[in-house]
Amino acid sequence: MTMMKTARIHEFGDASVIRHEAVPRPRPAFGEVLVQVAATSFNPTEAALRAGMLQAFLPVVLPYALGWDVAGTVTEIGAGVEEFVVGDRVIGRLDGGGGAAEYVRAPAALLVAAPTSVPLVNAAALPVAGLTAWQAVFEHGKVAAGQRVLVNGAGGGVGGFVTQLAAYAGAEVIATASSRSTEVVLRQGADHVIDYTAGPVGAALDGPVDTLLNLVPLSRPDATALAPVVRPGGRIISIATPIEPSADSGVSAVHMVARNDVAHLAALVELVDAAALTIDISASRPLADLADVHRLGESGRTRGKVVLIP
Repeated sequence: MTMMKTARIHEFGDASVIRHEAVPRPRPAFGEVLVQVAATSFNPTEAALRAGMLQAFLPVVLPYALGWDVAGTVTEIGAGVEEFVVGDRVIGRLDGGGGAAEYVRAPAALLVAAPTSVPLVNAAALPVAGLTAWQAVFEHGKVAAGQRVLVNGAGGGVGGFVTQLAAYAGAEVIATASSRSTEVVLRQGADHVIDYTAGPVGAALDGPVDTLLNLVPLSRPDATALAPVVRPGGRIISIATPIEPSADSGVSAVHMVARNDVAHLAALVELVDAAALTIDISASRPLADLADVHRLGESGRTRGKVVLIP
C-alpha cells in the first residue's frame, strides 16, 4: 500500500488540533482524477471550520482533511473522465477538502486547466478567493464602468482579487487597507486607499459610493456606521458580517456565500493569463507549517495569500 502525507483534524479546536499523518494514497473513482498536489492555500474560513464554528451550516465528518484549494498535476484518470489526461496541470476548489496533502482524489468536473503564465504553486491561491471575488463583484455587486465602489478589506486574499476585478470592470475603486498594504493595493488598481486604522472609514470618504463590498468581520456598531456610505439605490455585498441598511434607504444588501463554479474559475484563469489579474502571494510555506499559518491568519496579520507546499 502506497502512503502519503496529509493534514487532518480529528477534533475541533485551536490550531494545535491539526495533525500531519501518513494515510493510504487514494485511487480515483468514476468521474475522478488523482492529482499530485503542488500546493494548497490558506483561507480564513478554514480556520473557522477547524474551530467548529461552521458545523451549523457546513457540517463535516471527522477526521477531516484540510485544504479547499488545490493546484497540481493529474497523475491518474478514473473511468468516465474525458476532460483531462495524465500530465495536465489543474486547479480547483475542493468542497470536501483534502488539498492539504501530497495527493488528492478530485471530481474532474470541479477542475479547470491551470494558468500557464504563473507558477503552478501560486495558482493554488486562485480558486476559493478568486471565486468569492468574482461573484461578489459581478454577480451580486453588478459592478460596472463609472461606478464608485468601496472595497472594505482590500489587503486580504479576497480583497486583492475584488480590487482588481472592480478596477477591470471600469469602476472607481476606493479601498481600505492598513499602511503596510497600501502600495500593493494601489498596484492592484485602487484609485484611493483609506487607512482604516486612522479613523472611521465613512469620515474619510468624499461622497457616497454606489457599491460597498465588505470583506472583513465587523462589530455591530461598525457595521451600522458603514451602511450610510452607500447612496440611495446602491448595493451592499458582504462576505463577512452582514450589513443592514436603514429600511428607507433604498439600498439592497446581500450577505453572500460563494459557490463552486468552474465557468467562473476558468474565466479567472483567462484573466490571469491575459495579465489582467495578478495573484498576490505573500508567503510560500511548507505544509508542515499549516498550524502556524492558521495562527497567523487568525491574528489578522496576513496580507494577500499564503500557499502551502507538501
